[in-house]
Amino acid sequence: MEDVTCKICNQKSAFVFSAVLLKKHNVKYFHCQHCSFLQTEEPYWLDEAYCQAIGTDDTGLLKRNLLLSKRTSVIINSYFNKKSKFLDYAGGYGLFVRLMRDIGYDFYWSDLFAENLLARGFEFKNENKTELITAFECFEHFTNPIEEIDKMFEFSDSILFSTRTFHDNPPKPEEWWYYSLKNGQHVSLYSNKTLRFIADKYNLYLNSDNKSFHLLSKKKISNWYFNLLMKLSVIGLSSIVNIGMKSKTDSDYLLLSESK
Repeated sequence: MEDVTCKICNQKSAFVFSAVLLKKHNVKYFHCQHCSFLQTEEPYWLDEAYCQAIGTDDTGLLKRNLLLSKRTSVIINSYFNKKSKFLDYAGGYGLFVRLMRDIGYDFYWSDLFAENLLARGFEFKNENKTELITAFECFEHFTNPIEEIDKMFEFSDSILFSTRTFHDNPPKPEEWWYYSLKNGQHVSLYSNKTLRFIADKYNLYLNSDNKSFHLLSKKKISNWYFNLLMKLSVIGLSSIVNIGMKSKTDSDYLLLSESK
């Protein structure tokens, strides 16, 4: 089996296993020993995989976005200017943007594959840099991760993102649900080592829970404190930091009504 070029570090990436995607495509996976990135062969099946932008089996969509809104609120209030503009990259149906605007944060939406259903009128116009980019559950969808990361850094020096990571060697297909074999959309998988490599490549600091929640930024932040904030965010800290925030729900309604 021939090696391929790693899409993160450009070193050789060796075949490790095959798995059946969308119940019919036998797909090869390649693992890089240098940066520990795992990638599929070139994904020829994506048109089929994205007949729906968000899989019908994604029952955790609402729960996940509520959790992420709490975590993001705490991170913004701890390290960023909460009065600035923010971008949700690959924002899906706009649920997260609407949640954050309802709290009072000036968030905008961008996504090439999904229809903006819930944050219409607040599409990102590529006009200014933003204080922070959020990119939740999209890194694993990138067919060319470095190109996407480069695009994001055109608009911000900080990316707060979620993607499940593995340790050292990738799990077997039957051992890890995150391969998402039934919907075929997860074509790029990252280890903790991969994220450290990316941070070094861009000369950034990495904060991570070594599981699913990560921050790339020029800001030097204690990783211990970062993880403490994540834990406190779900037991009430997010409500505390959002005291005094003015919801944009009504003002957005007026803005959109007047623009008709």
